[in-house]
Amino acid sequence: MSEQAVTTSSPLGTAVDAPLERLSPATRARSRSRRAAVWAVGRTLSDVLALTIAALAVAGSQAGLAAGWHAAAGLVTLVALAAGGACVSPLRLSPSVELRRVLVSSAVAATSMGAAVLVLTERSGAGDAIVVQWAAATALVSAGRLAFRALGQLRPETGGRTLIVGAGRVGHLTAKRMLENHTLGMTPVGFLDKDPLLGAEQPTFGGRRGLPVLGASWDLGRGVREQDIDRVVVAFSTAPHHVVLGIVRSCWKLGVDVLVVPRLYEVEGRRPEIEHLGALPLVRLRDGEGLGWQLALKYAIDRIVAAVALVVVAPLFGAVALAVLVSMGRPVLFRQPRVGRDGVEFDMLKFRTMRGSPSANGEADATWASLIVAGGPVAVQAAAEDRRTPVGSFLRQLSLDELPQLWNVVRGDMSLVGPRPERVHYVRQFEDAVYRYPDRHRVKSGLTGWAQIHGLRGETSLADRVEWDNHYIENWSPWLDLKILWRTMPALLSRADR
Repeated sequence: MSEQAVTTSSPLGTAVDAPLERLSPATRARSRSRRAAVWAVGRTLSDVLALTIAALAVAGSQAGLAAGWHAAAGLVTLVALAAGGACVSPLRLSPSVELRRVLVSSAVAATSMGAAVLVLTERSGAGDAIVVQWAAATALVSAGRLAFRALGQLRPETGGRTLIVGAGRVGHLTAKRMLENHTLGMTPVGFLDKDPLLGAEQPTFGGRRGLPVLGASWDLGRGVREQDIDRVVVAFSTAPHHVVLGIVRSCWKLGVDVLVVPRLYEVEGRRPEIEHLGALPLVRLRDGEGLGWQLALKYAIDRIVAAVALVVVAPLFGAVALAVLVSMGRPVLFRQPRVGRDGVEFDMLKFRTMRGSPSANGEADATWASLIVAGGPVAVQAAAEDRRTPVGSFLRQLSLDELPQLWNVVRGDMSLVGPRPERVHYVRQFEDAVYRYPDRHRVKSGLTGWAQIHGLRGETSLADRVEWDNHYIENWSPWLDLKILWRTMPALLSRADR
C-alpha cells in the first residue's frame, strides 16, 4: 500500500504530516485499544512497584508483621484502587481527582487490613506497621502516578489525533483547551464545518491563526482516513440533529472514539442528575447559587479563618505597614471600590504600592482593558509611567499588598476563595463585552481563585478568566476550595520567580 503525506497548518505554525494510508475501522480500533492497554499496564506496573517498595521498606523497619501480611496489604490496595475508580482513562480523571481516589482507596485498604490484623494476630506493633505501610504506599503510588502523567505529557504526539466537528466559537475553544493540556491525550488536527469562522472572527493560538478546516460534516469518512484520526469531538455545528446523530454513528462504524460537547455546557457543571421519561433522558441542572446553606457555612468558616489568620500574620502585617509608611508616607492602606456578589460595591483594602492616584496618573492596565471592550477604548487615561515604588514592587511580587483583604473577608465583603473582584468602571464596560462576565458575580469575590492558580492574573485573557471563574462556581465543593488554597502558594512563588 503506497503512502503519501499531506502537510497542513498546525495552530503553532509547525507542519503536521498526516499519512494518507487507509486504515480499516478494525485496525484503528485495535490501535486505540493498544494505546489504552499500554497506559493501563504502565500505570499498574507503577502501582505494583510503589506498593512493593513500600512493603519492603516497612517490613525491614517494622517488626510487627510477617512479610505475608505486607504482601497481602499491597494486593488489597491494588484491588481497592481498581474498585475505587482510580484506574480509569486519564481523559476521565484529572490529576487532583486521581490523587484523591488514590488516598481514599488506600485508606479503605489500610482500614480493612488493620481490622484483619487486630482480629487474627496478637503481635504488638502490628497495627502501627499497617499504618506506616499505608502512609508509605499512598505517597509512593501518588508519586508514581504523577511521574507517569508527566511522562505522557512530555510525549504529546502519542495522544490521539482528534478531529473537531464544528469550527465555531465552541469548536475553537475545544481545540485551545486540548493544546493547553496534553495530558488529555488529544491532539487536534483540524475542523469539519461547512460554515466555519473565517478571517478576523477566527481565534488565534499563540499569535497564529488556528487549525485548518478539512471539509464539511459529510467529509467525515475521508477526514478520518486521510488524517489517521483516533477521536472525533462534536463541538456544535450548523448541522441539523439527524446529521449530528449520523456523525456519531459513522464514528462508531469507522472505529474511532466520539465525544460530544453538550448543549448548555456552560451550566452543566459536574453535578447533573439524570431522570428518564421512558427512553428520553432529562438532565437536571443545578445552579451554584442553589447550594444555599453550604455556601452560607463556607462564608461563616471563611470569616473565622480570616480572623485567626489576621492574628497569626499580625507581625508581618505590622512590618509591611511600617515599610509602606517609611517609603511612601500616609495613608498606608489603599481603598478601591470593587464589585462583589450580586453586583454590590465595596471598598477593597490593599497596602499602597504606588505613588499618586489612578485618576491623576492613569491606570497601568488601561490599554489591556480597552482591547477587551468592543466599540472603543475604556474612558481612562493610559498610564504614563510605572508609579510603583521598590517596596511596592516587592509587595506585589509576593502579593503581600493583598493582606488587608483578610479584613474584607472578616467583614463579609469577600471570601477566601472566589473570583477576584474587578474595579467598578471596568465591570460596567466588561458586562456587555465579555461572554458570561456578569455570571461571575453569583458568589462572593475571593482572595484567591481557580483562575488565579492557573496563571490568569493581571493583563491575561479575560475570557479565559471568566470561563474558569464560572467553572469554579458551577462545580464548587469544599474539596475544590481546599485544592485552590493548597495551590495558591506555589502559584505565588512561581510568579515571584519570573
